[in-house]
Amino acid sequence: MDNLPKPPPLVDQLRRSALLVAQKPPDLPTASPEQLIALLRDSNLREAVLSRLNIVIKQKREMCSDLALLLWNSFNTVYILLQEVLAVYPKLSTSTLTMKESTRVCDALTLLQCMASHPETRKGLVKANIPFYLYPFLRASANEKPLEFVRLSSLGLIGSLAKFDDPYGPEILNFFLETQLFPLCLRCMDQGDELSRKVATLIVMKILMQEEGLDYCCAFTERFLAVVQALS
Repeated sequence: MDNLPKPPPLVDQLRRSALLVAQKPPDLPTASPEQLIALLRDSNLREAVLSRLNIVIKQKREMCSDLALLLWNSFNTVYILLQEVLAVYPKLSTSTLTMKESTRVCDALTLLQCMASHPETRKGLVKANIPFYLYPFLRASANEKPLEFVRLSSLGLIGSLAKFDDPYGPEILNFFLETQLFPLCLRCMDQGDELSRKVATLIVMKILMQEEGLDYCCAFTERFLAVVQALS
């Protein structure tokens, strides 16, 4: 047993926090990020914990880098956040998404965006196909405010991934082009509100600045004309 490898310090730190939370759950306003992440496993507290983690991100931007690693390395956290995303799918076709539900899924998307902004966790998110689960929000045609907030959060996450000068940038660009993100962004430029249009346009321009993205745009006449029409 003495010869077994020790877990990385970050993972060990998360395990200790999970044990402490199980023994005595802390008050959310005073809980550490590690304790809050452990509390995400409690479905009864999850909504409040998501909100609190978003407050932490807004108040302490310098912690985002560490928080991204904590989120990625903690057990089941990405799966839990993905569950929050999937939970609102049935609402998209019926336009019954409420502001409360929208806020909750946007809080989950903000945590995913935190990981998308970090060079050590960005690659893992793309390899796990996480952006693909956001595409239904970009495809939805309704323009109600609750859905528009989710659409904007989804575009913000994708925008954080669209750093093509990153060592993993070519793979991310290839993922975007192969999974039809480009036409979905054009759709948002046509149907979204002002902020969504701006973010979608920024993503499209970043793609077009890459040789592979420009080749993709010019491969078919219909695709090229769609881009010209959207940009005009």
